[in-house]
Amino acid sequence: MFKSGFVSIIGRPNVGKSTLTNKLIGEKISIISSKPQTTRNAIKAIINTDHSQIVIIDTPGIHKPKNKLGEYMVKLAESTLNEVDVILFLVEATDEKPGTGDLHIAEQLKTVKTPVILVINKIDLVKKELILQRISEFSQLMDFKAVIPISALNDEGTDIVISEITKLLPEGPKYFPEDIITDQPEKMLAAELIREKILELVMDEVPHGTGVEIISYKEREGKNMIDIEANIYCERDTHKGILIGKEGAMLKKIGTLARIEMENLLGARVFLKLWVKVKPDWRNSENVLRTLGYK
Repeated sequence: MFKSGFVSIIGRPNVGKSTLTNKLIGEKISIISSKPQTTRNAIKAIINTDHSQIVIIDTPGIHKPKNKLGEYMVKLAESTLNEVDVILFLVEATDEKPGTGDLHIAEQLKTVKTPVILVINKIDLVKKELILQRISEFSQLMDFKAVIPISALNDEGTDIVISEITKLLPEGPKYFPEDIITDQPEKMLAAELIREKILELVMDEVPHGTGVEIISYKEREGKNMIDIEANIYCERDTHKGILIGKEGAMLKKIGTLARIEMENLLGARVFLKLWVKVKPDWRNSENVLRTLGYK
């Protein structure tokens, strides 16, 4: 019997949803950062085994939105709850008890019929004797099909996650060819890698106010080389100065690190050009959000 289905990873910002997605699939397709609200789109990762195909959906963190972009992200995450076969509710072992955000998500999960697995992440950051206590505390939120303590960063317990998901999946076909690991277009993956480097290198609120648009993506015939041009949008002139840096040093560093990851991902040499443009309050602009793929 072949099983297949869709699995949504739900949780507060920065609990490790993208790290878990990448570990489950064994490839990096979701950008990761120590800053919250890194993921802005629902990114599908396809896991193939001998007897199943699991489509993991990495969703934005559920939070209290402050602008239209935030509203889009939360709505996108919540919209998956009734459209998947299994939900992974990801929480942190470092929390002594469920916080306001976890309680809010749990209340939403109680209203859906989709089976929910509780995954307690970051057990590598707490003492072993506290893990059972965390399991007991979080298990009281609602009735879960399984409770799994893991460390996504160290790839500990992720095999159990796959096993428990498979138990709950229905019999079904392969939705994607075996050689596909994500449904994301290469242009979007390139844009996300640029944004990841901004998150890594630039501090404070500047990264959250940036968006990336790929304005040109051309493969050179017979050259194994891709020419990519992108605009980085920010909301203030001061932010533009920070992103460019003294004599263009910061923008060059962002471009260099992004290009290296693009080449590893795309399997080709990349020639990358970046520009920084100011679009005040773009996170509340329907037109800009649509242009950047947030729709």
